[in-house]
Amino acid sequence: MAEDLHITTGTKEELYQSLIPQINALIEGESDAIANLANICAALKEQFNWLWVGFYIVKPNEKGEDELVLGPFQGPVACTRIKKGRGVCGAAWQQAVTLIVPDVEKFPGHITCSSLSKSEIVVPVFTNGIVTAVLDVDSELLNRFDEIDKRYLEEIIMSL
Repeated sequence: MAEDLHITTGTKEELYQSLIPQINALIEGESDAIANLANICAALKEQFNWLWVGFYIVKPNEKGEDELVLGPFQGPVACTRIKKGRGVCGAAWQQAVTLIVPDVEKFPGHITCSSLSKSEIVVPVFTNGIVTAVLDVDSELLNRFDEIDKRYLEEIIMSL
Protein backbone atom coordinates (compact mmCIF):
# COMPACT_ATOMS: atom_id res chain seq x y z
CA MET A 1 0.00 0.00 0.00
CA ALA A 2 2.80 2.46 0.84
CA GLU A 3 4.06 2.44 -2.73
CA ASP A 4 0.69 3.85 -3.86
CA LEU A 5 1.22 7.14 -1.97
CA HIS A 6 1.94 10.02 -4.30
CA ILE A 7 0.84 13.55 -5.05
CA THR A 8 -2.22 13.52 -7.25
CA THR A 9 -4.31 16.21 -8.85
CA GLY A 10 -7.63 17.27 -7.48
CA THR A 11 -9.11 19.51 -4.87
CA LYS A 12 -7.67 19.53 -1.39
CA GLU A 13 -10.75 17.65 -0.20
CA GLU A 14 -10.28 14.98 -2.87
CA LEU A 15 -6.62 14.60 -1.89
CA TYR A 16 -7.60 13.98 1.74
CA GLN A 17 -10.42 11.63 0.73
CA SER A 18 -8.01 9.53 -1.33
CA LEU A 19 -5.35 9.57 1.40
CA ILE A 20 -7.42 8.62 4.46
CA PRO A 21 -8.17 5.03 3.33
CA GLN A 22 -4.46 4.58 2.59
CA ILE A 23 -3.50 5.83 6.07
CA ASN A 24 -6.13 3.58 7.64
CA ALA A 25 -4.69 0.59 5.76
CA LEU A 26 -1.18 1.48 6.90
CA ILE A 27 -2.06 1.65 10.59
CA GLU A 28 -4.79 -0.99 10.78
CA GLY A 29 -3.68 -3.86 12.96
CA GLU A 30 -0.38 -2.20 13.90
CA SER A 31 -0.11 -1.77 17.66
CA ASP A 32 3.15 0.21 17.69
CA ALA A 33 2.24 3.88 18.11
CA ILE A 34 5.60 5.21 16.87
CA ALA A 35 5.36 3.18 13.67
CA ASN A 36 1.84 4.49 13.07
CA LEU A 37 2.83 8.11 13.74
CA ALA A 38 5.80 7.74 11.39
CA ASN A 39 3.65 6.36 8.57
CA ILE A 40 1.05 9.10 9.03
CA CYS A 41 3.81 11.73 8.74
CA ALA A 42 5.24 10.13 5.63
CA ALA A 43 1.83 9.77 3.98
CA LEU A 44 0.85 13.40 4.66
CA LYS A 45 4.24 14.75 3.55
CA GLU A 46 4.13 12.70 0.35
CA GLN A 47 0.54 13.68 -0.51
CA PHE A 48 0.77 17.41 0.22
CA ASN A 49 4.50 18.18 0.04
CA TRP A 50 4.31 20.42 3.11
CA LEU A 51 7.54 21.77 4.58
CA TRP A 52 7.26 19.82 7.85
CA VAL A 53 4.90 17.20 9.25
CA GLY A 54 5.43 15.66 12.65
CA PHE A 55 4.27 14.71 16.07
CA TYR A 56 5.28 16.03 19.45
CA ILE A 57 4.49 13.63 22.28
CA VAL A 58 3.69 14.68 25.86
CA LYS A 59 6.38 13.21 28.12
CA PRO A 60 7.78 14.10 31.55
CA ASN A 61 11.21 15.74 31.61
CA GLU A 62 13.95 15.04 34.18
CA LYS A 63 12.08 17.26 36.69
CA GLY A 64 8.87 15.32 36.19
CA GLU A 65 7.19 18.20 34.32
CA ASP A 66 5.34 17.37 31.13
CA GLU A 67 6.74 18.75 27.87
CA LEU A 68 6.14 18.12 24.21
CA VAL A 69 9.02 15.98 22.94
CA LEU A 70 9.81 15.55 19.26
CA GLY A 71 8.42 12.34 17.83
CA PRO A 72 8.26 10.95 14.30
CA PHE A 73 8.45 13.63 11.60
CA GLN A 74 9.26 14.38 7.96
CA GLY A 75 11.11 17.56 7.01
CA PRO A 76 13.99 19.71 8.24
CA VAL A 77 15.43 19.30 11.74
CA ALA A 78 13.09 20.51 14.46
CA CYS A 79 12.88 21.78 18.00
CA THR A 80 13.27 18.89 20.43
CA ARG A 81 11.23 20.06 23.45
CA ILE A 82 8.39 22.53 23.85
CA LYS A 83 6.87 23.68 27.13
CA LYS A 84 3.11 23.87 27.66
CA GLY A 85 1.77 27.16 26.34
CA ARG A 86 4.90 28.00 24.27
CA GLY A 87 4.56 28.53 20.55
CA VAL A 88 1.75 27.16 18.43
CA CYS A 89 2.29 23.55 19.54
CA GLY A 90 2.39 24.43 23.23
CA ALA A 91 -0.69 26.64 22.86
CA ALA A 92 -2.67 23.92 21.06
CA TRP A 93 -1.68 21.48 23.82
CA GLN A 94 -2.63 23.92 26.59
CA GLN A 95 -5.95 24.92 24.98
CA ALA A 96 -6.72 21.37 23.73
CA VAL A 97 -7.90 22.77 20.38
CA THR A 98 -6.70 22.77 16.79
CA LEU A 99 -4.91 26.01 15.95
CA ILE A 100 -4.60 27.37 12.41
CA VAL A 101 -1.98 30.10 12.04
CA PRO A 102 -2.01 31.86 8.62
CA ASP A 103 1.22 33.78 9.38
CA VAL A 104 3.51 32.40 12.08
CA GLU A 105 5.31 35.74 12.40
CA LYS A 106 2.08 37.21 13.80
CA PHE A 107 1.58 34.47 16.41
CA PRO A 108 2.69 35.70 19.86
CA GLY A 109 5.57 33.58 21.14
CA HIS A 110 6.02 31.61 17.92
CA ILE A 111 9.01 29.27 18.15
CA THR A 112 11.09 29.42 14.98
CA CYS A 113 12.41 25.92 14.32
CA SER A 114 12.80 26.70 10.61
CA SER A 115 12.93 30.16 9.08
CA LEU A 116 11.22 28.67 6.02
CA SER A 117 7.97 28.08 7.94
CA LYS A 118 5.31 30.70 7.14
CA SER A 119 2.01 29.08 8.22
CA GLU A 120 1.08 26.25 10.55
CA ILE A 121 -1.69 24.00 11.81
CA VAL A 122 -1.46 22.04 15.06
CA VAL A 123 -3.96 19.31 15.95
CA PRO A 124 -4.10 17.86 19.47
CA VAL A 125 -4.17 14.07 19.86
CA PHE A 126 -6.44 12.91 22.68
CA THR A 127 -6.28 9.72 24.72
CA ASN A 128 -9.14 9.32 27.18
CA GLY A 129 -9.92 13.03 26.90
CA ILE A 130 -6.35 14.16 27.65
CA VAL A 131 -3.93 15.66 25.11
CA THR A 132 -1.10 13.15 24.75
CA ALA A 133 0.51 14.51 21.58
CA VAL A 134 0.06 17.07 18.83
CA LEU A 135 0.32 16.82 15.07
CA ASP A 136 2.24 19.83 13.77
CA VAL A 137 2.23 20.79 10.09
CA ASP A 138 4.22 23.71 8.67
CA SER A 139 4.18 25.25 5.21
CA GLU A 140 6.58 27.59 3.48
CA LEU A 141 3.51 29.41 2.12
CA LEU A 142 1.40 31.95 4.00
CA ASN A 143 -2.21 31.05 4.76
CA ARG A 144 -1.80 27.44 3.59
CA PHE A 145 -4.21 25.82 6.06
CA ASP A 146 -7.96 26.17 6.48
CA GLU A 147 -11.07 24.46 7.84
CA ILE A 148 -10.74 21.65 5.27
CA ASP A 149 -7.30 20.78 6.65
CA LYS A 150 -8.65 21.03 10.20
CA ARG A 151 -11.55 18.67 9.50
CA TYR A 152 -9.51 16.00 7.73
CA LEU A 153 -6.43 16.14 9.96
CA GLU A 154 -8.69 15.79 13.00
CA GLU A 155 -10.33 12.80 11.30
CA ILE A 156 -6.91 11.21 10.71
CA ILE A 157 -5.91 11.80 14.33
CA MET A 158 -9.13 10.21 15.60
CA SER A 159 -8.10 6.96 13.88
CA LEU A 160 -5.11 6.58 16.21
